[in-house]
Amino acid sequence: MTPASATAAATRPTVTAWRDWRAWPESLTSLWRRSLRFRTVLVTLALTALAILIACVWMALAIQNDLFQSRLQQVESDSRRATEVAQATLDSAAAQGDAVQIQNLMDSVRDKLAQQSSTDMIAAFRIGKSTPLAPIDFTQGLDKDVISSELRAKVRAGTQPQWWQSVALPADNGQRVPGIVVGQQIVVPEAGPYELYLAYDLGGASQTLSFVQGTLWVVGIALIVLIGAIAWFVLRSLTAPIGAAAETSAKLAAGDFSERLPVRGEDELATLGRSFNAMADSIESQIKELADLSLVQQRFVSDVSHELRTPLTTIRLASDMLNDRRDDFDPATARAAELLQAQVQRFETLLTDLLEISRYDAGSVQLELEPTSLAHLAEDVIGSMSQLAEQHGTTVRLVAPGGYSPVDMDPRRIRRIVRNLIGNAIEHGEGRPIVVTVDSNQQAVALSVRDFGLGMTPEQAERAFDRFWRADPSRTRTIGGTGLGLSISLGDARLHGGTLAVWSAPGKGSNFVLTLPRAGQRLDGAMPIPVDPGSDALSSLGTTQPIAATSGGKS
Repeated sequence: MTPASATAAATRPTVTAWRDWRAWPESLTSLWRRSLRFRTVLVTLALTALAILIACVWMALAIQNDLFQSRLQQVESDSRRATEVAQATLDSAAAQGDAVQIQNLMDSVRDKLAQQSSTDMIAAFRIGKSTPLAPIDFTQGLDKDVISSELRAKVRAGTQPQWWQSVALPADNGQRVPGIVVGQQIVVPEAGPYELYLAYDLGGASQTLSFVQGTLWVVGIALIVLIGAIAWFVLRSLTAPIGAAAETSAKLAAGDFSERLPVRGEDELATLGRSFNAMADSIESQIKELADLSLVQQRFVSDVSHELRTPLTTIRLASDMLNDRRDDFDPATARAAELLQAQVQRFETLLTDLLEISRYDAGSVQLELEPTSLAHLAEDVIGSMSQLAEQHGTTVRLVAPGGYSPVDMDPRRIRRIVRNLIGNAIEHGEGRPIVVTVDSNQQAVALSVRDFGLGMTPEQAERAFDRFWRADPSRTRTIGGTGLGLSISLGDARLHGGTLAVWSAPGKGSNFVLTLPRAGQRLDGAMPIPVDPGSDALSSLGTTQPIAATSGGKS
């Protein structure tokens, strides 16, 4: 695959995910968790938007109230001035009881109201019963239905010079526009009081308010975008060095100790970069020292083990000779010859294990693969260890529903693993039956060794594969293990690409499971044999209830 096609293939799922709106919540949630920059910018934008929203709403309300109050004062002043002029005209006229003159006077007053005020919407209504001399009611551009009964009642009462009310006035296009109706009384000579109403259109103020509010929202949105861009730029300058530090840390963790952070300037980030590089230099130096020390230790163990083989061979020959002639010695000397023979054998086993461990440490172990049936191999090992099991008063049972088909493995090393697991089970099984299970599936073959002895605590089970570790140091080894068996077994299993795991519980015994992959397969999914055996029916094995104990061990 070419780089271009690889990039396209990597980009296509992302583009598809963003086109699929149903994947947006999951993508945004993932981005929220992974990106400090996205999370900070989003929080900044949210808080900024909230602050600007509150400010814009408050300013819009304040401007709206100020515009209305200013327009109301203008309307009241205009209405008062026009009414005073009209009343002065009425007071100065001499009607002399003529109805026609009074009507003409009322018409002239209507014209003066239109001239003196800034509105042409005027209405006047007689208060009380009409008389022959009273002019008729009139409306000019003002519908009587616009004036509410509550306002008319207050104007008739005459407790205040003026009353006003917000109304919706009809416009030329059939719509409704906001307006104010101001009501007061005028007195017509020889006719009595009249209700006088002047209506004022607030459409201009409404347009001004809409313009101001629109400007506020545009400015607010522009501020949010600008603040978001500024926050992104500032965070990018801060998070880019952090991202570089994280990437460099990952490379250092992967073993690339030559990686360093670029340092620019003298600010806090530059100080952090220099400190990080100094720490990396120190870690690199210490790891090199530890690597050199480990190499020296490996060479020392290997050299000592090789050098000990020659004198050990000589001692072994002398021990064999003395042991063969122990019948000619007195009882004390014969017993000493037997102990010497046993310890020389143990020393030879330990030396062999040390050489094997040194090969693993040096990475020079090679497998000799050949097709082998794990079930048949387990059967052979169980047969070879039957005498040892009889000496400890236990029985080893083989349950093999699978694992008969040959699998590529190093039979010598796998045999060593099985012998070690069965030997440990015999030694720590407390004379109870031991069950060896072999099974397989399409991906792997597995073998488990289950005993019902003292068992181990979870803390002890975690250290079961440590070198020279014993769960109970006071417990005497009856088989003569070196304390390296499980460690070597774990190395053999990993060398095959497999696993060696343990389950154990105090009073319930232990279960060691060896799993080996088939050729070309990976160990994933369900394993042929689970590590946790679950609830074992001990009665089906001919045993009693689990024994109660507080300590146990594996070697």
